[in-house]
Amino acid sequence: MKKKSLQVLYPDHSMYKDAVDAMKRFHDARAAGIPAEKVERLRLIAEAHFQAVNEYQRNAFGARLVVSH
Repeated sequence: MKKKSLQVLYPDHSMYKDAVDAMKRFHDARAAGIPAEKVERLRLIAEAHFQAVNEYQRNAFGARLVVSH
């Protein structure tokens, strides 16, 4: 079975833009004094977006995923 090659993502890709937007929502909420639980939720969402971009890019460049438990 042929493995599908992944395309490298460029900064204008929607996956990057979603991650940056999530980080902006986190920073805006923190600056606005939103309750800590909501700010933490937004931080986790932003972190998940950036982690997804990072993992995709690593796979696209052929890096093996290293899992530390």
